[in-house]
Amino acid sequence: MTDLLAIQGLRVRFRTVGFVRALIDRIADPYIDAVLDVSLKVRRGETLGLVGESGSGKTTLARAVLGLVPVHSGSINVAGRELVGLKESEYRAVRRELGMMFQDPVASLSPRKNVRNLLAEPFHIHGIRGVDTEAEARRLLSIVGLHQGFLTAYAHQLSGGQARRVGVARTLALKPKMILADEPTAGLDVSVQGEILNLMNELQRQFGLSYLIVTHNLPVIRHVSDRLAIMYLGRLVEQGSTRSIFAKPAHPYTQALLAAVPQPDPDKRRDQLELKGEIPSLRRRPPGCEFHTRCVHAQARCRIEPPGPIPLGDGREVRCHFPLV
Repeated sequence: MTDLLAIQGLRVRFRTVGFVRALIDRIADPYIDAVLDVSLKVRRGETLGLVGESGSGKTTLARAVLGLVPVHSGSINVAGRELVGLKESEYRAVRRELGMMFQDPVASLSPRKNVRNLLAEPFHIHGIRGVDTEAEARRLLSIVGLHQGFLTAYAHQLSGGQARRVGVARTLALKPKMILADEPTAGLDVSVQGEILNLMNELQRQFGLSYLIVTHNLPVIRHVSDRLAIMYLGRLVEQGSTRSIFAKPAHPYTQALLAAVPQPDPDKRRDQLELKGEIPSLRRRPPGCEFHTRCVHAQARCRIEPPGPIPLGDGREVRCHFPLV
């Protein structure tokens, strides 16, 4: 499979204080790195799960791909086209190739428009003429498994699962090659989560879609992702096939995340590897390996020397001086 999305050395920075305040307080670098030196690829027809705790930079990375936050340095390439440095007017055409599923399915829909108008809106925004939007709205509802009666419904009249399906239909309107999904099952009942994931899988088979799924829900991601990328403090600390990572995590952070997954069998014993402390502030990144302050395996080297990416024999890559495999 060829690469649809290729990110190389991506860095996204945000200013923390104004120019005058930085001058008065003698702050040499009034910025934080929300995404730092991230490189990853998503192949055509593939699902990549981007996993990490809240504040790890997952959503910022997805927003950078969509051009919604400025990129400080690095490269974002979609279908052979470089996105970093594009003007806003040039980015509009790119966004037709990239769909977005937002975390809150109801809040992402305008309360002032019914479903018919919501599904027609992408065509109006992108100035696409000569489209029978009524027919398209009906087609899109059919694709996501909703009957035509929903065309006159408003967001507040929809359940979470129905709103998610409408959001998916709206995302599909412009026939994107890739969908970036931010916590696609958040706030949904377990049974509805399964329905939405099955729908996403079916749409992938039907249209050859690629997915970048942002989530902290490892049990969900296990069943839909071909590969995983584990993010901590804006860096990718491990990435590789979902099967190999679940079978034997290589980074202590990944190991701790997997150990925290609830087990359905109460008689099944598992090692408790709780994460120590809280995730550090981006304003005060720990020296050396940034995970060493919470790592049960940390050694002296970890506290002073940042680890570089290390390739493993099974195709994985890990940032750790002492990989667990």
